[in-house]
Amino acid sequence: MDTTKLILGNSLLITDVSKIIQTRNLTALFQPIIDLNNSVVFGHEALIRGPVETQLHSPLALLEAAHLTNLTPQIEFLCREVVLAEYAQSQNKNKLFVNISPYCLQLNESEFAFTLKQLDHLGVKPSDIVIEITEGSSIKDFSQLTDVVNIYKALGFGIALDDLGEGFSSLRLWSEIAPDYVKIDKHFVSNIHNDPMKLEFVRAINKIASELNCSTIAEGIETRDELAVIKDLKINFGQGYLFGRPLPQFQQGLADDVKVLLNRNSISVFPGYSTVNSKQATVSNLVVYQEPLTASSSNDDVYFLFQQDAKLNSIPVVLQNKPIGLISRYDTINRFARPFQRELHGKKSCIEFMDKAPLIVTKSMTINALSELILNANPQYLLNGFVVLDDEKHYLGVGNGHSLLREVTNLQIHAARYANPLTLLPGNVPINAHIDRLLENEQPFVACYCDLDNFKPFNDAYGYRRGDELIQFVGHLLSNVAIDERDFIGHIGGDDFILLFQSEKWEQLCMDALATITKVIPDFYDNNDVAIGGINVEDRLGNKSFFPFGSMSIGAVKVLPECFKSHHEVAGAMSRSKKEAKKTQGNSLFIDRRSKLK
Repeated sequence: MDTTKLILGNSLLITDVSKIIQTRNLTALFQPIIDLNNSVVFGHEALIRGPVETQLHSPLALLEAAHLTNLTPQIEFLCREVVLAEYAQSQNKNKLFVNISPYCLQLNESEFAFTLKQLDHLGVKPSDIVIEITEGSSIKDFSQLTDVVNIYKALGFGIALDDLGEGFSSLRLWSEIAPDYVKIDKHFVSNIHNDPMKLEFVRAINKIASELNCSTIAEGIETRDELAVIKDLKINFGQGYLFGRPLPQFQQGLADDVKVLLNRNSISVFPGYSTVNSKQATVSNLVVYQEPLTASSSNDDVYFLFQQDAKLNSIPVVLQNKPIGLISRYDTINRFARPFQRELHGKKSCIEFMDKAPLIVTKSMTINALSELILNANPQYLLNGFVVLDDEKHYLGVGNGHSLLREVTNLQIHAARYANPLTLLPGNVPINAHIDRLLENEQPFVACYCDLDNFKPFNDAYGYRRGDELIQFVGHLLSNVAIDERDFIGHIGGDDFILLFQSEKWEQLCMDALATITKVIPDFYDNNDVAIGGINVEDRLGNKSFFPFGSMSIGAVKVLPECFKSHHEVAGAMSRSKKEAKKTQGNSLFIDRRSKLK
């Protein structure tokens, strides 16, 4: 039964793909690639779409169908012809990135080979074209591919390695073909501003690329926060919806708001250097796209998919891009293992046995909130997984319990390594690293050392629990002060905090924090002590001393990078300013405006 269905399915695919080849029914789209240093359009990646409102409209579906019907060379050659014709007609002056699989790149057959004749009659030069090599995992002979790539390089073509990090052989391919460009897979760019591991991966890739004289292109940039980190990592080029979506026309310029972001003179706060808390990490870290089913899919279709992919855990069912259910691998295999179940239910719609009330969450939900939700709800969610929606409540992908547990564990490990355990604010290591980044990028900033006055007597009088509550309050207060995405707060220990400002209103923000301390600090004292305005504390010799309400001293230094060589020197200047601030009784802000070493 399955064999017959497969044969019929392949016959229909052959007919559909052959018809596309005969009618040339393909549409070329072009997505801009941006020079992040010069804020201009550098080139375009050529993309392709199949016939509208058909199952082969998606490029992935089209190429998979071509593979299943042994028509890959014909389809790839047609795709190449279509995009090159559009490029030539547009007379665009920017480079064109064209996707070619290693298999088709190595073909010697004249009807499929990518030859200069194909460009000559269009008036296109090889130097205009960058060949994007895809599907690194399918390469059988690296030496043969390297020889072919070297021929194209000699002819003047640029070479790019696509989706670095996606295939298991992509790093080897990089070393073999020595490309001019490396495109970092969008998985590592998505939510990079909240993911320290992704950041370190991209940082390492860029370092290798720099040493090999290879340019980097970050794919999938969709938000200003992602762009800020990518730009600060000194990635050469960017591509993604933030700059422009794939369109039939070539995009010539950038929107004004995007230009502002690209030309912004500030340094982003890297993940792991901001508050280390699972409240920051979101479900978007866990999303994996799984092709959904519709009500027209049968239970046999579901069973076939689970048989084909042993790693497939669940399959969502959608209606008009909205999820209506989730089908579990365990439930499907278990049900069909019973006698006559496939014969009775195989042809029926997959919605018959789907979970009609799966866990559905948005990509912006925090990891912390999701873990609490699953632990307090149905434990089956950990096994079956959950459906993830985008900001418009459309189907985005799925997540599973294993990846959730791994993410929670990674966040806890990271917090233990770099955060102050009491406030979970960044500790000494990320504080020093961020100061050095600001200095290296020659970015002026204001460094503030915040210290509570009379904290030790308070701690002695009321005990460490009350002392911890006060420190946590101060950490929360200062976190609300540093609300600008460019500003940084750290906790070096005890009652000592660091603020690193790039925002212009830093002085007013500090004064607001001091005013809040004045209003709120009496609430931490007992009523009897509030009445007298402080506490009487005995020292080790039994002598009583009176200490007024706690206050805060802030020592601020205006840091000009040319005056400081490292975080050590900045720390010294901050300590001196804090000592000056503490000479004034009560809340105080001392500003060292000289911005140079003493």
